[in-house]
Amino acid sequence: MNEQDLRKMVEQMVEQMVSKDSSNSTISNNNKYEPSSSSQVSGECLPDITKIDLRKQFLIKDAKDKEGYLAMKAKTPARLGMGKAGARYKTASMLRVRADHAAAQDAVFSDVSEEFIKKNNFVFVKTLCKDKDEYLTRPDLGRRFPPEEIEVIKKTCGQNPKVLIIVGDGLSSSAIEANVEDMIPAIKQGLSRYSINVPPILFIKYARVGAMDDIGQATDADVICMLVGERPGLVTAESMSAYIAYKPKHGLPEAKRTVISNIHKGGTTAVEAGAHAADLIKKMLDKKASGIDLK
Repeated sequence: MNEQDLRKMVEQMVEQMVSKDSSNSTISNNNKYEPSSSSQVSGECLPDITKIDLRKQFLIKDAKDKEGYLAMKAKTPARLGMGKAGARYKTASMLRVRADHAAAQDAVFSDVSEEFIKKNNFVFVKTLCKDKDEYLTRPDLGRRFPPEEIEVIKKTCGQNPKVLIIVGDGLSSSAIEANVEDMIPAIKQGLSRYSINVPPILFIKYARVGAMDDIGQATDADVICMLVGERPGLVTAESMSAYIAYKPKHGLPEAKRTVISNIHKGGTTAVEAGAHAADLIKKMLDKKASGIDLK
């Protein structure tokens, strides 16, 4: 089989998968390829198979209890019911794993766009990391800022603010762009019920969670809520977390941070997480504690 025939086969299979998923909400695959005279190779992109819901995808032929299997799959994004071709995965399963892995890599190695930062009126600062490679290999540098950036932070946040909301790219730029525009308004709306306003929001490039400690050290903020992209996996590349701490400073134990995790469309939605974060922030201000000290 030459390259042109192989391209035709893959293109036809992916198109069939996407069309069947949208019409029936489940996909069946008999692993057959039938050449079509109307199928033509073009420079256009193939359909995005990552849009298929893994909870609804079903590739087992002649299943004894398909409905029961689908009911089980509806409760988890795990790759169940993928079927096999002999001792191997089916082509559809192999392509999906590789596509999800590519999305995870893109989330780690790409940057949050400048347009996104400007659109949301974030104040840009950067940690001591000089590039992405150094960020991935030197986590300690992602927790500290150079002196000139500390001055920007102080000017933006002021001294002893009650609450700061900060955004860090972390290990997934995709998570930031997918969630913060919904979560930040929800936090602000929740805080407004308690007459709490927040200064302009910092965006931190090459950020680790510990960057909030350096900001707390510089500003003496009462509570800092940091939204940061989490390490992506094969289920989603868009998972974000909110790390919230009372009076964060250098050396703050991780147990003193309160975390809302799995913020994405398939987990805790951004709006729901924002409302919860606002309530936690108010509780921290009242109790003067966070993490395991927050009773």
